[in-house]
Amino acid sequence: MDKRISSADDAVALIPNGSTIMSGGFGLCGNPENLIAALHRAGTEGLSFVSNNCGTDAHGLGTLLNNKQIVKMTSSYVGENKEFERQFLTGEIEVELVPQGTLAERIRAGGAGIPAFYTATGVGTQVSEGGLPMIYNANGSVKKASPKKEVRDFNGRQYVLEQGLTADFTIIRAAVADYSGNLVFRKTAQNFSSIMAMAGKVTIVEAEQLVPLGEIDPDHVHVPGVYVQHVFQGSGYEKWIEQRTTRPRAQA
Repeated sequence: MDKRISSADDAVALIPNGSTIMSGGFGLCGNPENLIAALHRAGTEGLSFVSNNCGTDAHGLGTLLNNKQIVKMTSSYVGENKEFERQFLTGEIEVELVPQGTLAERIRAGGAGIPAFYTATGVGTQVSEGGLPMIYNANGSVKKASPKKEVRDFNGRQYVLEQGLTADFTIIRAAVADYSGNLVFRKTAQNFSSIMAMAGKVTIVEAEQLVPLGEIDPDHVHVPGVYVQHVFQGSGYEKWIEQRTTRPRAQA
């Protein structure tokens, strides 16, 4: 089946206001740059994102945040974006903070059709006991806090019940894709993308290289095309670096 769509703009035209979207990427590594830029151009509003982070002030999902298109983030790390901090502390955005391994497993479980699972991570903290701020009032008081979660004992150790995550749409970037949506990622740029492809009702993929069916060795496929609904040829990748640290070269 040919799943090609002509462009990022045509792809995001399928995403209505108020959608929940999973977005691949770890920091700025593996971000779906074309799709994020197209969402920015479209001005789609009221979006809830599930992503490891919210980019930086100038790149990644941070551009949508600056444009006030995001109303909720479900993330594990948000430390590189001062605008994110400002919006959170002034009650402009809802934030669900999740331990990183738990976030990955919640996504994987959602894609596998598992409604919930137990994990020892977070037991005895606000992750399980509740009380983590999710929405602040403008005056800095907490408007909404995380709820208390079920905790059970298994073999003498306590575990907290976490729910699987799904989304209306998933947007990810692959190194190589074929016309049927079979995907190959490059090294750490795979990050959350492969499990997110399974957890979105509609998965949209931008590929750095788009090839005819049969060009990818089946043994090299990271995500089978059955999990992908739309794919297009990406372009103009900047592959931003989150933090660049350099030092002078020693003189010869």
